[in-house]
This record gives sequence, structure tokens and C-alpha cells, in this order.
Amino acid sequence: MKQPDQHQVILTLRIAAFFLFAGRAWQHLFWDAPFRALLWDQEIMEGCIVRITGGTWQAYVTSEKADHFIQWLTLGFGIFYSLMAVLTLFVTRRWKKVSWLYMVSSLSLAFLAFLYSKEKFYHVGQFFEYSIQFLLPLFFIFALTRKIKLSKLNLGMKIAIALTFTSHGLYAFGAYPQPGNFVDMVIHIFHCSESFAKTFLKVAGILDFVISVTIFIPRLARISLVYAAAWGGLTALARTWANFYIEFPIDSLHQNLFETAYRLPHMLVPVAVLLISFPAFVRIKKQV
Repeated sequence: MKQPDQHQVILTLRIAAFFLFAGRAWQHLFWDAPFRALLWDQEIMEGCIVRITGGTWQAYVTSEKADHFIQWLTLGFGIFYSLMAVLTLFVTRRWKKVSWLYMVSSLSLAFLAFLYSKEKFYHVGQFFEYSIQFLLPLFFIFALTRKIKLSKLNLGMKIAIALTFTSHGLYAFGAYPQPGNFVDMVIHIFHCSESFAKTFLKVAGILDFVISVTIFIPRLARISLVYAAAWGGLTALARTWANFYIEFPIDSLHQNLFETAYRLPHMLVPVAVLLISFPAFVRIKKQV
């Protein structure tokens, strides 16, 4: 049996991690992140804020200083993700001392996933929809430094894929309320009716559930991973495609391209699993 090419796997994960960090950096530097979902939650934060500031909750939430703090916090994370994107392009196996930065970035991305989940009334599916993203920094650095064998990383990546696609499927199928932006994207791309869009999403959700299981079945894994890579890429591109307006090309790209960037790992991580599980299936000429 042909052995997987470690260099191809690392390159794929490197590209995936770069787009993840670059997309999140773009989001935090120019747009927003859901830190207010926690920092403006009176039930959770009031006691802590009153003890720290000595003032009232009302004074805190209406304070310009508090708002500026959240803006600087968002900017700080944006700078961190920018540095991680640059580091990811150049880091080598010998740079083992920077591994902790990837662990910190994984924790920060998991925290971001928690904040998105909190915005959606603590939907478990909303948190685990980001599994590929918040585990990717670990997959990359462990593959690069070879701290974990590819076979074990392969299993971890399959689990992350299954969690991400199952969680996405819960929304598409309607187990949670179908997000309006999902329906709008289908309508804008296919120029179809709302009822067709909702049915299309339900079918896509069922397929998400199916591949989350079949990627673990040897005879079905290859075709399931090909589908996962294709569907992950298409759903990433849909964020920009559905919201692109030729009258405002630069603004359209600025507002939406970062969402495509940080979702590209949903395509590239299944590709990495294909490279490990079926090295003869994906033939990429090794660069010397």
C-alpha cells in the first residue's frame, strides 16, 4: 500500500490554516466579533463588573470606555490572527518552540465558537459547526512537528469533519430553525423560489448527516470525502458568490470574502484526509 506523502499533507494543512487565520484576521480588523454577547450579558457579567469598576451595570453598558475596550479587544485578536497567518506561511518543523501559539490560537477559536453559540441561545450545533476551524491549528502543528502520527491525526480530522458537517446539517435540515441567510444564499445563487430553497437545504442537510457516517466506512470513505471537499468548498464560496454585486465589486468582496476564506478549511481538511487515506487517489507531483 502506498504511504501518504507527509509533505503534501502538511502543505494542504498549511494552506488551510493560512486562510483560516487570514479570514478571521480580516473579520476582526475590519468588521466585528461577538464579544458583546458575553461582555454585555448582565446575568453573567454584572457581579464581576460591579466589583471591578465600583459602579453600576447601567454605567458600564453605556460607557464609551467599555465600548472602546471591546473595540480594542477585537482589534487585538485581529492582530494576533494576522501574525498567525504570516507565521503559518514560514514555520518549519524545527520551530517547535512556537507550537504553544497554535495551541493558544486553537483555544481562542474555540472561544469564538462558544460566543457564536451563545448568540444562538447556546445551540450545541452552532459550537461544533466550527470544529474543523478550532482544531485545525492543532492538526497543522502536530503534522508539521510530527508529534502525532498521520494515522492518528487522520482519525481526529475525520471526527472534526463529522462534527462540522453534522452541525451544519442540523441547520440546513431544520432541526434548528433554518437560518434566513442560508435560504437567501440559495435563492440568490439559483434564482429559485423560497420553497425550493428550503427543500434544497433539507436535502443538503440529509447528505451532511450521511457523509458524517460514511467517511468512517472504508468502502464509502473515498467518495464521501470527495463530496465533503466539494461541498465544503462550494458552501465557502457561496458566502461571496451570493452576496456579490457587480455594481459594487470592491465593497462586495470586502464585506464577504473573509467568510469564504475562513471556511476554506471545510474543503481542505477533507482533502488532507484523502491524501492520508487514499494517497494513490490524489496524485500531486512533489516539489523538490
